[in-house]
Amino acid sequence: MHYTHYAKPFVQHKIVLAEQAKNNGKLENAFSFLEDAHVIAQKSTYLHCLVHYLMLKHGLITLSLMEIAGQAFRLVGALTKTWIGLIPTGNTGGTNVSPFKPLPISANNQKIIDEIEQQIRQRINQ
Repeated sequence: MHYTHYAKPFVQHKIVLAEQAKNNGKLENAFSFLEDAHVIAQKSTYLHCLVHYLMLKHGLITLSLMEIAGQAFRLVGALTKTWIGLIPTGNTGGTNVSPFKPLPISANNQKIIDEIEQQIRQRINQ
């Protein structure tokens, strides 16, 4: 099984939280959940692109030209670079940080990534 399979429920959970925050008018919180989803999704081309697409939509909702342009650029990068591992680990994906800059991973996100990787190891060893 691929990383996508095991990461998808965690990423989807963050996306649901983002959607709930957005629906409650808490747009900064919504984007924060998308940033978490981005960190978790980085090793999956599909999930990585999905999160950048949702960040692009967030830019459209907030009318942020910088976010819209930045996410369009990042979406192309995610599509063409993720599958070969050219990702800055821990990068939160927003235009407030360089798309090339690795960042520390929060303890909560690291716990999720560790759980995903443990599930993959268990599957391999079966």
